[in-house]
Amino acid sequence: MTPNDLTADLERRRTAGLYRRRRVQDGPQQPQGRSDGRPMLNFCSNDYLGLANHPQVIAALQRGADRWGVGSGSAHLVNGHSAAHQALEEELAEFTGQPRALLFSTGYMANLGAISALAGRGDTVFQDRLNHASLLDAAVLSRATLRRYPHADAAELAHLVADRHPSAPCLIATDGVFSMDGDLAPLPALALIARQTGAWLLVDDAHGLGVLGREGRGSLEHFGLLDTARPAQRTLPGDALILMGTLGKALGTFGAFVAGSQALIETLIQRARPYIYTTATPPALAEATRVSLALARREDWRREHLKTLIGRFRAGAAQLGLPLADSPTPIQPLTAGSNENALAWSQALERAGILVTAIRPPTVPAGTARLRMTLSAAHTEADVERLLAALATLPRDQAP
Repeated sequence: MTPNDLTADLERRRTAGLYRRRRVQDGPQQPQGRSDGRPMLNFCSNDYLGLANHPQVIAALQRGADRWGVGSGSAHLVNGHSAAHQALEEELAEFTGQPRALLFSTGYMANLGAISALAGRGDTVFQDRLNHASLLDAAVLSRATLRRYPHADAAELAHLVADRHPSAPCLIATDGVFSMDGDLAPLPALALIARQTGAWLLVDDAHGLGVLGREGRGSLEHFGLLDTARPAQRTLPGDALILMGTLGKALGTFGAFVAGSQALIETLIQRARPYIYTTATPPALAEATRVSLALARREDWRREHLKTLIGRFRAGAAQLGLPLADSPTPIQPLTAGSNENALAWSQALERAGILVTAIRPPTVPAGTARLRMTLSAAHTEADVERLLAALATLPRDQAP
């Protein structure tokens, strides 16, 4: 693309209903806020447990800045790895039931780092067709062969894996909770395939950690794959698991981590370029995340309240005849079909004082543009009722 092509390409995006714009938020992440100067009830944040503006997390960040300053100064492997980072890694490892954890600056960087460090030419990476873009980009960057299987189709994955050369190394990568649909990967079946074939299994649990499982340990706990009391359920050898989690969603802060075996983490320290060549996140941020992690584990009422809100919203949507996706998670998508419909619905909600972003290709497949509504433990039942009332007024000629 030449410099002269840019304006024409931007205009094509506008015409196709694919142009994206940023809104300016005036205040912290919370349900009631201001967007572009207007009061809005927010239903598109990933702050699932309502911890992003928690006073204890804020105080921990302030204390951390008093002790550590603002910046880390350098990469983890130079002199940017603080005692706060080390403590957070140890607590994340214990939380996820893994021997070790390694901090990354973002989930995108964590996925790029893990896959490109473990897979290369001659290897094969198998991915769900609806995986997050960072997983797909990581496979391309690794130069391994990328093979994609139909969404959540474990039988087809088993066929594809069996069809490879038996001695060829392979890695299976999946979202734990799919970020645009809110459904769960069939992790027990994928874990069994990985065990039987000697494959790695990478689970990107960005949207499951903190939300699913009794202690909020995510999709693996939800399916009993971390349950030592039921060893028969643990179909995946621990040394073949790569767990990626983010800290900026349910935990309310910023950053990401990879958890797994001792050998895996040491390999990533030596080979993961997004880890080696990136300045470490601020130690004060690690201190804040340690507090948010403790809150997420201790305050079960947040997950229980969130479940109640999800159930109320889905029941109300069913009464309205709105065809929601089959999602048990805070992610509740309503397919609009065309880009124009999704934009019109989003704008109608905005006029009612409710912020829900229209999600369009390439984030989702063509013809499946949608409203992606997300619930938080910080919402009230009255907030949900207000959203349902606004959805009831959407133009019926634009319903799917």
